[in-house]
Amino acid sequence: MSFDRELFLPVSREDMARRGWDGYDFLLITGDAYVDHPSFGPAVIGRILEAEGCRVAVLAQPDWRSADSFTALGRPRLGVLIGSGNIDSMVAHYTAAKKRRHDDAYSPGRRAGLRPDHAVIVYSNRVREAFGDIPIIIGGLEASLRRFAHYDYWEDKVRRSVLFDAQADILTYGMGEAATLEIAARLSSGTPVGEVTDVRGTCVIARHPSICAYPRVEAPSFEEVSASKEAYARANMVEYQEHDAVSGKAITQKHGDRFLIVNPPAFPLATQELDRVAELPYVREPHPMYDEMGGVPAIEEVRFSVAHNRGCFGACNFCSLAFHQGRTISCRSHGSVVREVEALTEHPGFKGYIHDVGGPSATFRRPSCQKQLKSGMCRNRACLAPEPCPNLDADHTDYMLLLRKLRAIPKVKKVFIRSGIRFDYLMKDPSGEFFTDLVQHHISGQLKVAPEHCVAHTLDYMGKPHIQVYEKFREKYFKLNRRYGKDQYLVPYLISSHPGCTLEDAVQLAEWLNKQGHMPEQVQDFYPTPGTLATCMWYTGLDPRTMKPVFVPKSPHDKALQRALMQWRKPQNRKLVLEALHRTGREDLIGYGKHCLVKPDRGPAGRGGPGAPPCKSQPVRDKKARTDTRTRVEKKENPVRPVRKKGWAKAKKKK
Repeated sequence: MSFDRELFLPVSREDMARRGWDGYDFLLITGDAYVDHPSFGPAVIGRILEAEGCRVAVLAQPDWRSADSFTALGRPRLGVLIGSGNIDSMVAHYTAAKKRRHDDAYSPGRRAGLRPDHAVIVYSNRVREAFGDIPIIIGGLEASLRRFAHYDYWEDKVRRSVLFDAQADILTYGMGEAATLEIAARLSSGTPVGEVTDVRGTCVIARHPSICAYPRVEAPSFEEVSASKEAYARANMVEYQEHDAVSGKAITQKHGDRFLIVNPPAFPLATQELDRVAELPYVREPHPMYDEMGGVPAIEEVRFSVAHNRGCFGACNFCSLAFHQGRTISCRSHGSVVREVEALTEHPGFKGYIHDVGGPSATFRRPSCQKQLKSGMCRNRACLAPEPCPNLDADHTDYMLLLRKLRAIPKVKKVFIRSGIRFDYLMKDPSGEFFTDLVQHHISGQLKVAPEHCVAHTLDYMGKPHIQVYEKFREKYFKLNRRYGKDQYLVPYLISSHPGCTLEDAVQLAEWLNKQGHMPEQVQDFYPTPGTLATCMWYTGLDPRTMKPVFVPKSPHDKALQRALMQWRKPQNRKLVLEALHRTGREDLIGYGKHCLVKPDRGPAGRGGPGAPPCKSQPVRDKKARTDTRTRVEKKENPVRPVRKKGWAKAKKKK
């Protein structure tokens, strides 16, 4: 379906002429296709500037090979805002194995190659070439995660802060609405961009750290973290500890003869402010210029979804959310979310289903405790792992009441939750009433949760709760499904080759999965993305929280062994699984018993021939012993082929 292009921000000189503009204030450049939806950062930034009276034009996926395409809309009056898109451009282009991806959901028709590697740097340099000394502000996820000197997995080296390589004036990090509006107001008032150095949630470059307007700490320099992995780990910990709007200080980091100044984070938007941002006049669709190109596939996941919160105090060590949005929760009001869903019911493509009411973690709608409101987040204590903090407030009532209001809206058939649910947080809910509502009303066939692993020390490196918590959650989940006559899956997300996970740990995970009756269809290898604590472990071999050594499976073969163990039934993985079991001395898992992962090799004499390990377990022959008395839910999670008598096919055909 196509929407009037005049509802969107201008993307051409013709669009500006139709609006009667003889010029404009800000050029907004993005590495994604232009989708005017609140799940897309450039759309949010463009709309908030528009709401403040600024004239904003959008240049989406320009041809970076020449500066000419960057001048297509003319020179903006105040400045250029640049982002690579909703995800880091290198993650968009490459798999965890560094193989080039063949498609891009954020580009029209899934076409790959419409943005460059390190897009923020390339775009910014082209803008500098095209417009000279115009103010350039870079932001979005890529800039946010690369604001400090950081390890780049794809180049296998430590890079400078992206602000230096981009030759930009200001970097905004985190959710950048407040910082962007402050910068725009100062530029509009005539303040030179070189004097805009004290805005929260921004980074600038200075000749001396004395220009910093806040109490500050110094992180090891770029030269130090490039030469010493211990220095890198120390720097990474400083960056995490100060990433708090209440208690965090500014951080300086020397790069050569200049200094990176990272001002403290911006304060999270209050509920009223977040409501305003969410209810700006988004079209909630891709620009119609993409209609003939196949549209923009990324819209399908979010078109009928609602984001109600920001921030995540789950703080998984492999996740970039804590380093981008922060650990403090902010949320929208019930009324704002209800109004958005009511508007969605009038969309011509709406069929009665709200696909998600979530955010970084769907159930977070309140601070983790009251202490953080005055003192900020604890520096050396996670809220949930390895054990929930005694001060944790896990009341789910507010979220439950919001969902009940949405279910009652006319034309709404179902309201689903597809964002991540922290099962450990859910299990601490004092009433348990939300769990009941979840099972009865908000699961679309299957619930996805993320235990990630089963071995305690590996989970500690991940920042996840121990597996016993998941097992209790799983037991209660299926108990509620049986109680309410539901037939719903439970799909656990798992990571292979995470720092701290040995081959012996991977074998234990395969054992655990076998006992659970579950083999993942897809396996996620650990992906070292910029800025995270787990990436620091991967690069340095040190846990930055303790500075103790961490085992890291780095070689492609070691990673392949761990990945194969998670899908041990696949014939193509058999050789790798056997190798892993022999290397770890776990030949007890080679055989025919239920606990075994693979059958022994067949020697010249047949089963159990020379070279095959002995196996005390034998296949079950007793048909009575195979009688399946499980519930329907349990069968669906772990299906078993029925035992069929000899000749059943002929008898069926004759009948």
